[in-house]
Amino acid sequence: MHTASIVPLQNSFRTCVIESVTCCRVACDLMGSGMSKRKVIVLGSGPIRIGQGIEFDYCTVHCVWALREAGYEAIVLNNNPETVSTDFDTSDRLYFEPLTSEDVLNVLDRETPYEGVIVQFGGQTAINLARPLSDNAVPILGSSADSIDLAEDRERFEELLRGLGIPKPEGRAVTNAEDAVLVAREIGFPCLVRPSYVLGGRAMEIVNSEDELRSYMRYAVDVSPKAPILVDRYIIGKEVEVDCISDGTDCLLPGIMEHIERAGVHSGDSMAVYPPQSLAPETKAKMVDYATRLARAMNVVGLMNIQFVCEGDEPYIIEVNPRSSRTVPFLSKITGVPMVRIATRCILGQSLKEQGYEPGLYPEQKNPAVKAPVFSFQKLSGVDNTLGPEMKSTGEILGQDSTYPRALYKALVACGFDMPLTGAILVTVADDDKAEALPLIEGFSALGFPIFATGGTATFLQQNGLPDVQTARKISEGSPNLIDLIHSGKVGLLINTISKDKKIEREGAQIRRASVERGVPCLTSLDTARALLLALSSHPTASDGLGVRTVDEYLRGE
Repeated sequence: MHTASIVPLQNSFRTCVIESVTCCRVACDLMGSGMSKRKVIVLGSGPIRIGQGIEFDYCTVHCVWALREAGYEAIVLNNNPETVSTDFDTSDRLYFEPLTSEDVLNVLDRETPYEGVIVQFGGQTAINLARPLSDNAVPILGSSADSIDLAEDRERFEELLRGLGIPKPEGRAVTNAEDAVLVAREIGFPCLVRPSYVLGGRAMEIVNSEDELRSYMRYAVDVSPKAPILVDRYIIGKEVEVDCISDGTDCLLPGIMEHIERAGVHSGDSMAVYPPQSLAPETKAKMVDYATRLARAMNVVGLMNIQFVCEGDEPYIIEVNPRSSRTVPFLSKITGVPMVRIATRCILGQSLKEQGYEPGLYPEQKNPAVKAPVFSFQKLSGVDNTLGPEMKSTGEILGQDSTYPRALYKALVACGFDMPLTGAILVTVADDDKAEALPLIEGFSALGFPIFATGGTATFLQQNGLPDVQTARKISEGSPNLIDLIHSGKVGLLINTISKDKKIEREGAQIRRASVERGVPCLTSLDTARALLLALSSHPTASDGLGVRTVDEYLRGE
């Protein structure tokens, strides 16, 4: 468009009857007056979708507030009317434009001169614009486009980790199916496969065989030298997540979050607890060390998110994102650390120590807090509600109390569980999961819940000390079957884990869909079932209630 001398025209418009006269006048006056304030452009996150939600708008808004507090003129470019960042009074000026390189460059032409553009608070949408903007000589404030590419370029990132002596699961980037199979044979199945440069775990899968891998490479993704597929050894372990703030030299970790579901469930769909309940002090120390050295080596300035998987007490890095993450609002609230404000001041050149923060792990709070996902399966027809590496949740909630079980209880209530749970528990689990499921079902039975199970699961439970388990027919065995049982209203909870047998899994999908239609909670992870059992075993009594307190009271340790 620039070549043809065609440029877009932006006009101010009225947003409401009373305020608009003032705001539009101010906006027009600022546009024409050549303000002396230095200008910074902040890219928003665009439309809300699964994988990129309102958490990133929180970061955008808090960045704008920090910029204005520091005396800068904050200009927002975003195109979602249902966000706070696009409210008329959030920024000094708002451009309601698509988040494409062409549209952003047009706005920057209009706003010249400016200090630079901040992309790290707008999620993957904004981060993906760092390279094209940098290639057009646009200054990227905070972590550079090269730092962002370093985290996404598998070869460069692995070389960096080797140089730093930081462990990661074995794996490589590939650009065709044959190379993917060769890598998988070398590292062994199961493998975690995913594209580069995506958010929300889109097209991410755990594959258990060469046939599954070839099928994935054929239909799941578009592969090219510019968009390779990452093939990693899948470690069945505890997943841990940290958000860091770096000033380029020092690194502050406001907190470490331990996922309740083991690795393999997307971090956005996993429950998480702060402070971690089962990490050894030496494991935490390693994570702080790895994060600090990585931030320094990658020249990170601002926020960085790191995901670890722990095999025993050894943490392995599975992903690094030099940007804000969906856990920033959660961690900011429960620790009292204004993460985006601190990160923005680092971007503007103020060190952590100058802001009064010492590097390392911030002192842990006394009261545990649990993050739990919120799903909208009843509104998403045809979506399987099993949890895996691809994100499906549409929101999240926070439960906090003086003990971990009580925090769990609050979190489960907030995300839609009708607590205390009533009705029977229907169990149908894969053969590989039966031994692990046994103590959980014993626990639910001890709490007085009637237990129904499909044939193989029922036989296993009956033979191992649970003679009262009732058998429910599978769909293929005719009516009345477990679908009829769900629709009868007798079932209060479904526990169903994924089978590798395709025929069994087809029935599993029908069972899970029936639970969604009936509004019956469905758990596809035994880790989540274990958390539910813990919450139910120690739920608050009518006399002491839920112990409601303000966030400030929790921060004071009350």
